[in-house]
Amino acid sequence: MSRPPHTAPIDVLLVEDDGNDVELTLHALQGAKLRNVVHVARDGAEALEFLQSHVPDLILLDLNLPKLDGREVLERIKADERLRHIPVIVVTSSQAEEDVAKSYRLNANAYVTKPIDPAVFLKAVNAIGQFWLEIVKLP
Repeated sequence: MSRPPHTAPIDVLLVEDDGNDVELTLHALQGAKLRNVVHVARDGAEALEFLQSHVPDLILLDLNLPKLDGREVLERIKADERLRHIPVIVVTSSQAEEDVAKSYRLNANAYVTKPIDPAVFLKAVNAIGQFWLEIVKLP
């Protein structure tokens, strides 16, 4: 089940401070051959600044960010009437149960742990992209 070709591109905000993970994520999303536009914010403050003027269709959010961590970013997104409908997928290296539990308490839509192996990471991001950008109907 794929999106009809006339559907507008999906706007994705990737909030990630690690350059390698940014490149891998962009590569995986492009490799899925889905029509999307990916904006990158390198820290939590930059993400919130971007969200003041843009409302993406999907947010991929790392938790461990400089300036303002992802937990705070998630909390602010879900507290904002204009933004709370946006699906937020936490994509992080943290496997801590407290991070998983807190992310879901803050209304994250999914929690994905980054694999260490780049090939596995590509497969994980590709799966996220296919599910959230191709299968799920976004608001």
